[in-house]
Amino acid sequence: MLHKFLSVVAILVLLAYAPLVQGQGWSKGTAPLQPLGSQYFQNQYLANPAMAGIDTGLHVNLSYRGQWNDVPGSPVTKAGTADYYVGNRVGAGLNIFNDKAGLINRTKIAMTYAYHLPLNATGKNQLHFGLSLGINSERLDKSAIVGEVTDPGIGAFNRRDNYFEVDYGMAYTNGSLTLQAAMPNIMNNLRKQEDQTIDATTFFAAAAYRIRLSDAVPYVEPKVCYRGVRGYDDLVDIGANLVLANEYLNVFGMYHTSRNCTIGAGFNYRSIAGFQVMYTTQTSGLKNYSSGVLEVGLVLHVLK
Repeated sequence: MLHKFLSVVAILVLLAYAPLVQGQGWSKGTAPLQPLGSQYFQNQYLANPAMAGIDTGLHVNLSYRGQWNDVPGSPVTKAGTADYYVGNRVGAGLNIFNDKAGLINRTKIAMTYAYHLPLNATGKNQLHFGLSLGINSERLDKSAIVGEVTDPGIGAFNRRDNYFEVDYGMAYTNGSLTLQAAMPNIMNNLRKQEDQTIDATTFFAAAAYRIRLSDAVPYVEPKVCYRGVRGYDDLVDIGANLVLANEYLNVFGMYHTSRNCTIGAGFNYRSIAGFQVMYTTQTSGLKNYSSGVLEVGLVLHVLK
C-alpha cells in the first residue's frame, strides 16, 4: 500500500509543477563546489541518485550549514531528502536543496528513480543506477537589497524561467566495498564549452571500504572521492569514518585538496535516528577573510 501511496504523491507533485516548467530551459548550474559534509557518510544520496532506496525503509535527512561567525551575506545551505525502497528492486527519492549567498537564493527540487540489481543469489553484490529529474529556481532576495528594489534589472532577473536539471549516478556494493560515479546536471556538460558554467562540480567518483574491527568498535571506513571541476583544478577528498560503541557513536574526518578539511562526530540510536555535527575549515584562499562553516545533520529511519 505504501508504494502505491508514494506513486500517487509523485504524480501529484509532477502535476503541480507542470504549469511552472512549460517552456523552461535546461539549467547551466551544477553541484556546489563545496558540498555538504553529510554526503560523505550520513546521506550519500546527496551526491549520487543511485543511493536512493539502497536500504529498506524510509530515510529522512535534514542538513543545515552556515558560517561559523556572523558575516553579512555569507552562504547558508539547507537540504532535505527522503528516500525509500519501494520493492521489486526499485528505490524512490525526493531531494530539496536551497543555497543562499548574498542576494542570490537558489532552490532545487528533484525526484529520483533508482534501480538496484543483485549480481548473485544472496543479493550481497549489487549494481545501483539512479536518475533524478529536477527544477532549479534562482531569484534575488529583494528584502536583502540595500538600494532601489524597483530597479528593472532586479525584476528581469526574478522573471527568468525555472530550469530543468537531470542527474545520473551508478554504484557497486558488496557489503564492504562501495564504488560510486555520478554526473550532476548532465545537460550542462553537453553544452558548447563557451556556454557551460565554470567553478562547479562536473563529475563525482568515490571508493570506500569497511574494515571490520570488533563488537565495541564495529568498523572503520576509509573513503576517497574525486570531484571534477570546470574552470578549476579537480579536487580529491580523503578521509575515514570510525564507528564506535556498538554503532552508537561515530567520528570522521576528510581532507580536501582545496587545502581545508571537514571533521565531524555523531550519535546514532538503534538505526532509528542519528545526529551529526560537522565543521569545515575555510579554503586556503579565503582563510584571511572568514572562518569555516558549521553543519548539522539529522536522519530518521522509519518503516523498516
